[in-house]
Amino acid sequence: MKEINTKKKVQAIEVEADRSISDLLASMENTGFQGKSLAKVVSVLEKMAKDPDITVLFGYAGSLSTTGQWKIINWLMENNLIDILVPTGANISEDIVEAMGGAYIQSSHVNSDEDLFKKGFNRYYDILGDEIEYLQMTELISEFIMGLEEKHPYSSREFLYRFGSWLSKKNIKSIVTIAAEKNIPIFCPAFPDSPYGDAGLIANSKGFSLSIDSMKDYREYMSLAEHVTDTGVIYIGGGVPKDWIQLISVTADLLYDNREVPNRKNPKHRESVGDQETYYPHRYAVQITTDSPQWGGLSGCTFEEAISWGKEDPKGQLVQCYCDATIALPIISQGLAERLKKFTREPKNLNSIF
Repeated sequence: MKEINTKKKVQAIEVEADRSISDLLASMENTGFQGKSLAKVVSVLEKMAKDPDITVLFGYAGSLSTTGQWKIINWLMENNLIDILVPTGANISEDIVEAMGGAYIQSSHVNSDEDLFKKGFNRYYDILGDEIEYLQMTELISEFIMGLEEKHPYSSREFLYRFGSWLSKKNIKSIVTIAAEKNIPIFCPAFPDSPYGDAGLIANSKGFSLSIDSMKDYREYMSLAEHVTDTGVIYIGGGVPKDWIQLISVTADLLYDNREVPNRKNPKHRESVGDQETYYPHRYAVQITTDSPQWGGLSGCTFEEAISWGKEDPKGQLVQCYCDATIALPIISQGLAERLKKFTREPKNLNSIF
């Protein structure tokens, strides 16, 4: 029987009037439940940021840009705390509404949704979006699409880098804009499932056919594996962005005949399979989610389960926190800002590879 460690005692939180978020989180790490987990997330992210061998991949789902979270993503990129961004299409388009000067409206989840439809509002739980502003954002994307090379098959990364550069000239400081300015690649594997798909249809109605090559996207993404030493991952929610990020640890070897990624150290193999497959599990991993593992979906899948796939390092620093992202993300980011105040992380500039 494994010996029970009784040395680490719970330490009750002391309330102090002049206390930083970082200091409060340090105290929370000595408590329990999700408060302790939230504090551990910040500690792991701090270590991840200070580890020069780590390339940070950030994936997020859910309706975060409509709830006032998108400038946090900008701040993380501006401070070189994200090296590769993997969002849903909604999260890198709905922020453009505000960046263009529009707004989302605080409301209630108790509304007559039939009345909202008639009056031109879309409801995101307790937030309202103006359909006219949504259409203006979609038309802006369509305007950009109409200026592209029609017969060229774009990866989502290539498309979003060009779009961000185009928005930068218009001084529309959205997420894709900052990513382009910071040379951070964005991969959006579910690209059409968003206003980008709608904008593509609008362009098509005007005679322009946009081509997004999903396999080109996948090849570009997997090719990045040979340009990193080790990886750390951040998941806000789950879904397609989480799976896409997980796959680079177990699939990138398939690009190469010898099933090993060039320049990567410490490859791992399964005893049953041998050198037919090679794994490079993530060394750091944090996730904020409200989903549970017993339903079988990826959003609730634990890092322990991911270890069986070779996606996470069993000796790595792995923390999951079950919390609403609109609570956790601002607290985590403010805590990091305070702890990294005197530290500057070097950018990876991975977009320059392509």
